[in-house]
Amino acid sequence: MKKGFVIIFLLLGLSVNAQQDPLFTQYMYNKLLLNPAFAGNSDNLTIDLVDRIQWVGIEGAPRTFSFSAHTALRNKKVGVGILGYRDAVGPSVNQGFMATYAYRLLFENSSFSFGLQAGIKYFDLDWSVIRTKYPDDYYFLPQEIQRFTPDLNLGFYYQSPRFFAGLSTKQLLENEYGVIKSSDGKTTFSRLFRHFYMMTGGLIPLDEKIIFRPSLLAKYVKNAPVQVDLNASVLFNDIFWIGISFRSQKAIAFLSEFRIAPQIRLGYSYDIYLNELQPYNTGSHEIRIGFDIKTEKNRMKTPRYF
Repeated sequence: MKKGFVIIFLLLGLSVNAQQDPLFTQYMYNKLLLNPAFAGNSDNLTIDLVDRIQWVGIEGAPRTFSFSAHTALRNKKVGVGILGYRDAVGPSVNQGFMATYAYRLLFENSSFSFGLQAGIKYFDLDWSVIRTKYPDDYYFLPQEIQRFTPDLNLGFYYQSPRFFAGLSTKQLLENEYGVIKSSDGKTTFSRLFRHFYMMTGGLIPLDEKIIFRPSLLAKYVKNAPVQVDLNASVLFNDIFWIGISFRSQKAIAFLSEFRIAPQIRLGYSYDIYLNELQPYNTGSHEIRIGFDIKTEKNRMKTPRYF
């Protein structure tokens, strides 16, 4: 029972600290996950669904599902969107729903936008996944441990035909969220930390049908080391992306995207961890499907290079 107690609260600690903001390997295909200013940066209504299974082989490891949609309005300077997710780690369940507004300054061959997301986060415990040797153990008896928390995200984003750069911060309000422990009828909650993201990347045409796209993502949160993702991807014939990412926290990811129809994109990534968790898991899988729906007949569909 003691070992189970330790594992559960290690998972809870992971949930309310390292996993305050879900991890996505394929962020470069849907930057709305990290930066609200990206909303409307396409001539289409863009819908993305992502299912991430992390650390396969470790019971109670993170499992994340997200849904997002965004588009520019008739006034092309304005973009709107929505983002929802469910992030489960052990018995803890984190859910959120955010509405997005972005305003773009349009130049001849580029744009600069700033965006705001506002919404609600919800924390709860799924007691049904907890198994104990002694069913009447006080610490694991079902209790009402729930938390609704308002939240705000802010971002800035610049894009030209061959370059992009963005800066964003999430969890601006730093409200209380997530449970640390429950004893003697008292529940202690952790506090959300602001997350800061910086992303940049570009396009380098190698010939008429091959495009090279390097990109970088840096993430900073208080009391944690800076995490950097370096990605190199290649596009073949405007249909198939293939790439590799190196994460500073000792991980390598292989990723791809295939346009299976003019308006449908299918993506997959596989993460391999080279740290202390390597002997205990067989990597992480992330599956994504995206839809690019034309909103006006007289618009030309923008290629999804960024």
